[in-house]
Amino acid sequence: MKKALSFCLIACFLCLCAQVALSQQTKQKTEQAEKKAMEKEISEIMPKKTRPTYSRGNRKDPFRDILAQQEAGPGPGREGEPQVSVENINVIGIVMARGQFTAVVTGPEEFPLFIKVGHKFSDGFVLSIDENKVVFRKTQERGTPLFKPKDIVKEIQTGERR
Repeated sequence: MKKALSFCLIACFLCLCAQVALSQQTKQKTEQAEKKAMEKEISEIMPKKTRPTYSRGNRKDPFRDILAQQEAGPGPGREGEPQVSVENINVIGIVMARGQFTAVVTGPEEFPLFIKVGHKFSDGFVLSIDENKVVFRKTQERGTPLFKPKDIVKEIQTGERR
């Protein structure tokens, strides 16, 4: 009799525990459903976050993340190589320094740059510098290597000579 009574008590206790567990599961499901419904309602009421649009034209983009670019690691234009195309270079002047010619050029942003023979650019390098001209060797076109490199000569006209 004691065994039967203890068996009934244990069975009732297990049934009660199972019923509590089921009620907690249903409660959690209803809470999740209410939460999803609330999120959907809020998303319909509140406007979505929009990223600002900016038409930069020929200006720099103030929304670009500068720090993310620095952490990107090695890539084209790293280690002092300017991201200037040979065709965007304007020769301002040529000077003789320590027995060799140095050219003063500007890129699309109008910053002066002093270059010597062998200086690399994004799509080529300086082949030679004379007293009135700079010869560039273009080795790439839009990021793809050229089968036959092109030589581009940029001269200083006599009226602009310094």
